[in-house]
Parts: sequence; C-alpha cells; structure tokens
Amino acid sequence: MKRALIFGGGEYGEHFPDINKDDFIIAADKGYEILRSHGFEPHITVGDFDSSEKIPEKNAVVLPVEKDITDSHAAVNIATEKGFEEIVIYGGMGGRPDHSFGNYTIIAALSQKRIRAFLVGEAYTVTAVTDGSIEIHGRKGKTVSVFSWSEKSTGVSYKGLYYPLENAELKNNFGLGVSNSMLSDTAEISVGNGTLLIMYEN
Repeated sequence: MKRALIFGGGEYGEHFPDINKDDFIIAADKGYEILRSHGFEPHITVGDFDSSEKIPEKNAVVLPVEKDITDSHAAVNIATEKGFEEIVIYGGMGGRPDHSFGNYTIIAALSQKRIRAFLVGEAYTVTAVTDGSIEIHGRKGKTVSVFSWSEKSTGVSYKGLYYPLENAELKNNFGLGVSNSMLSDTAEISVGNGTLLIMYEN
C-alpha cells in the first residue's frame, strides 16, 4: 500500500522531504502554499484556511474555523478513510507547542489502529508502536527517547540502543526512556502490552 504524505504549516528544516510518484499528497491548510512553493500539487487540500492567503480552486475540503479537530487531524482522517496503512506528517512540529503535542496524540492513536505513522520535524521524528515492535532508522550516536503513552507499558525491550532493556515496564509518569542513543543506523523497539511514543533524531 502506498503512503499518504500530509504537509502542514510547521517546521521543515533546510531540506524539503522527498516525494515519490506513488505517494498520495494531502495539504493541511498552509501546507498547500508550502507544497506549491516547492513545485508540488496536492491531491487534496483540507483546512479552515485561517492561515492561508487563498483557498485552492480545486480538490479543497473547507472546514469551519470553530471545530473539534485540527486541520492536520482532518487530513489524517481523510488518509485513514482511503485505507492508507502508512501516514507521514511533515510540518507538524515547531511553532505552537499545543499543536505539536496534539500531533503526538494523532501518532499514538494511529499506532493503536495498527497504522504506521511518523511525524517528521526539522530535527526529530516521532512515531509510536502498540503491542508489537518497530524498527527505526537513524544514525549511530543520535538520540532516541521512548515514553509510555499508556499509563503502563509492559514487556518493553530495546535492541541496538546504548542502554538496553529486556522485558521491562515503563510508566507514563516516569521518564526512564529519555535520552538513549543509537548503536548503529537501525534499532528495534518492542512492547508486549501498551503504546510507546518514540522520538529520535533525524
């Protein structure tokens, strides 16, 4: 199944993300202008357009300004309704910390639906795993932090990180998993029961 890429109005860093020809592109509000500035046209644009100069003339889903979900969340809903099993959100961090944290909740919720999801920022990528394992790809020596999104996560194990864990328990009120590091370019993180939120340096 090809990926859905969602582009928001947050931070991107020096290098714009690579887009494959098979990727399904969704712009969330100001992400439309950012995509257009790099020569890309989204398949769908969604938002209340309170931070955009104009509403796209075609393939636009216009939301009310007063609503229960963010523009990014609405874009994710479109991607899940279309059946995508991998969703990558760009431009979803930086700026307002409440919006960044709101996107963390989206990543965790997608994991609980067995959808692979990544929130890619200028310096860090955020992903999650629920009742299973995930392989992350970074660079040797780069920082990795693991948090229990659930009240308690059991059977937590790390492979390929400087501080290993084996069948451990993490709780959401204690940051035991903060500031680990990659031993090589890949690492595996697993959890028997619960949801882990993982942040690692790009």
